[in-house]
Amino acid sequence: MKRNILLMTLFLIAFRGMSQKVYIVDYHSQADLKIYIVEYASQADLIVYKVKYDTQAKGNKGKWYFTDYRTDADKKIIFTKHKDEADLKVYFTKYPTDAKWLKNSKKHLMY
Repeated sequence: MKRNILLMTLFLIAFRGMSQKVYIVDYHSQADLKIYIVEYASQADLIVYKVKYDTQAKGNKGKWYFTDYRTDADKKIIFTKHKDEADLKVYFTKYPTDAKWLKNSKKHLMY
């Protein structure tokens, strides 16, 4: 019984960690990640597509849902003005099929 509860807890934590619900904070100290928006897709670590519904933001594939509440978010982010301060460089695309990681070495940041 204890083993089943432990396995279920680990599954829920792993599943939640794969979601891409983000919340924009006001201060760097509140953020899990600092994000810099690049001008061209080729400069990005991740190409992001902003989805309309949180159910569309499953998996670590660059589809982000921006939540209105901090408690609903999986990651709290802040946008930085300087590329050197950023943990992750992103490019926002208009097309859901373009969303993807360009640098897999940074993929762990969104888990």
